[in-house]
Amino acid sequence: MALVGVVIDEMFEDVEYTEPTKAFRGAGHSLLHIGLRSGQLVKGKRKRTLVKIDENISEVDINKLDAILIPGGCSPDHLRGYKSAVKFIKDFFNTGKPVFAICHAPQLLITAQVIEGRRVTGWKSIVQDIKNAGAEYINQEVVEDGNLISSRGPPDIPAFTKASLKRLEEI
Repeated sequence: MALVGVVIDEMFEDVEYTEPTKAFRGAGHSLLHIGLRSGQLVKGKRKRTLVKIDENISEVDINKLDAILIPGGCSPDHLRGYKSAVKFIKDFFNTGKPVFAICHAPQLLITAQVIEGRRVTGWKSIVQDIKNAGAEYINQEVVEDGNLISSRGPPDIPAFTKASLKRLEEI
């Protein structure tokens, strides 16, 4: 089964973390929570979900991961202010392994400069950011382009999770 790295920080969108990770675990996959400080507890926007960071983003070995999940909310915007997070995303993305990005997650991909020429979707408030980064914005519940699977937000979680699980089966 796959090891999915969850790149996460404070103020993530609770349901964009809880629903996909519940499905991943239910299918037998393992999770590694990756953030700014190992041992740190980060809270979702709704204050209902607490996640303990397993590994510091500047120390995690990308070779041991099979895929990454980037939940939305304010977390991706916060993480993109850290060189270590941007470097990790760029390095991981360039391995060609699956990247599951929902809602505001493309903000981190934009800063890592990895979506130029790609087909991407995301939350409505970052459509212009996606376009300015040189990607083609597609307004649909799930967009698959190479190793990138993206979705717009909470209403798209069932389709996003289904596509992500299908990709994990291929590993």
